[in-house]
Amino acid sequence: MGPRLAVVAGEASGDLLGAAVVRALRAAYPDLVVEGVGGPRLAAEGLASIFPLERLAVNGLVEPLGRLPELLARRRSLARRFTTDPPDLFLGIDAPDFNLGLAARLRNNGVPTAQLVSPSVWAWRPHRVRGIARAVDRVFCLLPFEPGFYTEHGVTAEFVGHPLAEELAAPPTRAAARKELGLSAAAPVLALLPGSRAGEVARLLPDFLATVALLRERLPGLEVVLPAASPERAAQLTPRLDGSGVQLVRGSAHLAMAAADSVLVASGTATLEAALLGRPMVVAYRMHPLSYRILRRMLRVSHVALPNL
Repeated sequence: MGPRLAVVAGEASGDLLGAAVVRALRAAYPDLVVEGVGGPRLAAEGLASIFPLERLAVNGLVEPLGRLPELLARRRSLARRFTTDPPDLFLGIDAPDFNLGLAARLRNNGVPTAQLVSPSVWAWRPHRVRGIARAVDRVFCLLPFEPGFYTEHGVTAEFVGHPLAEELAAPPTRAAARKELGLSAAAPVLALLPGSRAGEVARLLPDFLATVALLRERLPGLEVVLPAASPERAAQLTPRLDGSGVQLVRGSAHLAMAAADSVLVASGTATLEAALLGRPMVVAYRMHPLSYRILRRMLRVSHVALPNL
């Protein structure tokens, strides 16, 4: 058996990052064995899934409380599994509140650990860096200024960039993307991306659809396309889009944004995709009111959209 990588990705963006990591590692280690938690992209790279990524896809401060017993039980189960049969490396991808606790337990039992995607310690709750130092051997950072922050606190960190920069190096033209999606070559097109998590979609979609209705009063020929981030999101979205005139597509968000003149998008990785594609965007987010009040007091930065950081 080849080297074993245990990986836990908590959402669609982590699935994208994890797939890029596995592809690169497999070029050096063809017999690499990968197990853990991920989505369809990691599965396509050979991940042996322990449970669906959807079970971890929750964020915010208040929002996870309703699922806390399940999340803690799943983390304990993974800790037992990887302690009993240790991998050569545990890689947590984003989802820091879940992954760092798991990494700390594994590291205490001699498992090498790393975190891909730095928690936003420079933006809020900077004291978390002490826990990160205890939990992981190395942090792989997506933003170039992050390693300096960690170095100041004695944590080994490395800037690795984002695989989207390579993946979108040669995007489809607007005309080609519209042809593939069956959109008009001449009409104005708006792409809607209300998030990859069920809670995000539930909170943002009503406002996004209300925005579409207002825009259509001014632009009667407006065409709107919404890429579903996963089969689960497609099932959630289908009944909610009935009669809206919004075209639901299952597959590449890149294609939908490439086809669009502009993008209305939930804050997250999709904002980086829109920026790399050169599409103007309006970034929105909605969370539990209590989470918002707490975060507003704790934030140390004035911007939240990834391209603005």
